[in-house]
Amino acid sequence: MSDLFSPLTLGRITLSNRIVMAPMTRNRSPGAVPGDIVAAYYGQRAEAGLIITEGVSPSPNGLGYARIPGLFSAEQVAGWRAVTDAVHAKGGHIFVQLMHTGRASASANLPDGARVLGPSAVPLGQPVWTDSAGNQPAATPEAMTEADIDATLDEYARSAELAVEAGFDGVELHAANGYLIDQFLNTASNTRTDRWGGTVEGRLRFAVEVARRSAARIGADRVGMRISPYGVFNDMRPDADMDALYAALATELSTIGLVYVHVVDHSAMGAAKVPDAIKATIRANFKGVYLLSGGYDRARAEADLAAGLGELVAFGRPFIANPRLPTALRENAPLQVADYATFYTPGPAGYSDYV
Repeated sequence: MSDLFSPLTLGRITLSNRIVMAPMTRNRSPGAVPGDIVAAYYGQRAEAGLIITEGVSPSPNGLGYARIPGLFSAEQVAGWRAVTDAVHAKGGHIFVQLMHTGRASASANLPDGARVLGPSAVPLGQPVWTDSAGNQPAATPEAMTEADIDATLDEYARSAELAVEAGFDGVELHAANGYLIDQFLNTASNTRTDRWGGTVEGRLRFAVEVARRSAARIGADRVGMRISPYGVFNDMRPDADMDALYAALATELSTIGLVYVHVVDHSAMGAAKVPDAIKATIRANFKGVYLLSGGYDRARAEADLAAGLGELVAFGRPFIANPRLPTALRENAPLQVADYATFYTPGPAGYSDYV
């Protein structure tokens, strides 16, 4: 049997294969509460060794996109319990991805009383979709105070606790792609000169503290982190300290004992390739499971697993139109192509209606 279809122990669980369903924003949760179609969607894809959900906000302040779900209320816990039950009933495993949009927010998407926050008052330089008025300029974030930072760190930790209550097998902290944790890591959005910015140590402090507090609440063996070195999504930009930053972050996460690190590479979608050298450094510095991602097919996944580049491989868009992707890959069957026009629209069309 190919390594791609062999089991793997990941913290407290044993995955049936090395195929991970990557987190993908799908915008199907009006009112920030996942409903029946969300449970159906994830249940259909339970053949994955591990499912990582779409980005789920740990705070009302992190709901900056239209129709994204949250995990900070009893109603949301109940909605996610239906999702985890659907996946577990089919023998699957599922982590929730905690994603705070930070400055990548339109005010019209936030609930009453919520605030657009970021490490610094530097706005995102691109519009954000709203259902009420179409694309709108991203709001200029409030630069977070010490009190704001402490409260937000606790929101992440509390959301991790609620994830376990909702039946999730663990959480992935989204520190990639220009969302709040990445906004602290990157000089494009973090211009602070206090202990939360400036130096490499200062810029990675927020990511490390999110990991530390979440691990303290639910166990480090149930916490992973997604990172995107050299990523440019949401106006991020590389700087001269990028290699040193991610080398240090990988070491810190390993010391905390996180169960995996998930490294984003969007070169298959036209972005610049993440340098092999920084991937190798992260691999060397982090002692847990390394999750590969970025435009994989079966042949490349098997080759990279065999070469020891990682232990798990994430597949994203192929899972949208191919709910039973592991079976299709095992049988070398032709894959259906997803309808891009329905990626972010409300309702079941292009979401839970693929067979």
